[in-house]
Amino acid sequence: MNRFSIPVPIKRTATVAVLLLLAIFCSSPGNSQIPTGPILQYSEIVPDKLLTSRAVVLHNSIYSQLELQTIQKAFQQIGVDAVAYFETDMVLAGKDVTKAYAEYFVSRQITYLLFLDKNSTSFQLIGVTFDQTPSLYDVALSAWKVEKAKLNDLLLTIFQDSWRSQKKKNFLINEYPETDITINPIKGKRQEFYAIDLKVDNLAVPKFGNETMDKELELFFQANYPLKYKITEAGVAEQELRRQGFAYVLCYVHTRGKAAKKVLEYDIKKIETSYASIAFPDGQMQLKTIPAETDIYKFYFRHIDNGNVFLGNKWDADVTWLDALRNHILGFKAEAKIN
Repeated sequence: MNRFSIPVPIKRTATVAVLLLLAIFCSSPGNSQIPTGPILQYSEIVPDKLLTSRAVVLHNSIYSQLELQTIQKAFQQIGVDAVAYFETDMVLAGKDVTKAYAEYFVSRQITYLLFLDKNSTSFQLIGVTFDQTPSLYDVALSAWKVEKAKLNDLLLTIFQDSWRSQKKKNFLINEYPETDITINPIKGKRQEFYAIDLKVDNLAVPKFGNETMDKELELFFQANYPLKYKITEAGVAEQELRRQGFAYVLCYVHTRGKAAKKVLEYDIKKIETSYASIAFPDGQMQLKTIPAETDIYKFYFRHIDNGNVFLGNKWDADVTWLDALRNHILGFKAEAKIN
């Protein structure tokens, strides 16, 4: 049995003996969307309210349930009140999805987001302050980072560093990680058909914020979308889009195929290791098989006022954003008999 046991020290300055009986599995590299690179300044300083406030764990999808149980058991003894665990790439799958998770974090009075990553050589934790918005955290603020070759060393360092600087005040902490919470990003009705009203209604097509991608986006719509639309600036509030006369907005998710289906509430069979997707490589519809763990893009239309989501009548995800967009738009045109 895996466990993380921390004897209470007589003096906080005394040497702490920690018994760790851990069996670590599955250390292969996996998809990671942990905050990395120049966007954050890292620090070894433990957040000052870590042992008195609530946190959410966002973890790499390749963490095993046994590892998550080991982490939560350690957090329980350390005093880290991790109230829920979510796969990182699901939380960051798209604008609508991240907004829904942010609203949930606000409702649970979350103070910190703890990103857990692992690859073939190390385990890593990055802690950031949740900023109460869909941005999740402020990139201008430094982030707490711990990285070790083994999970037991990571947990031991978290324990030692946090207990040196603060007193444990969180005591009512779950023994097991809460991993089965479902967050629904769809505020209106979920429809597995296309938004036929787009024959008359205006569509907002937000830019990505990348010059090359935005140019490709513009050229694609010029060549393939004969209805009313406008390429809009990235980040424009939807209330402003509605004021400008747009009824619908083009949206997408970008994550593993399995996660995309789950977050968009498709029926998922555990035995499925790949999904058949419609594609239009030469303008003619054909089926394309994509492994369930492959990162994909999936586009959909959303009505701005009522939040109704129109996913299309067939799964049309693809591995590149342009192919996925082509699949969705050409599938819509074929269904609506638009030349």
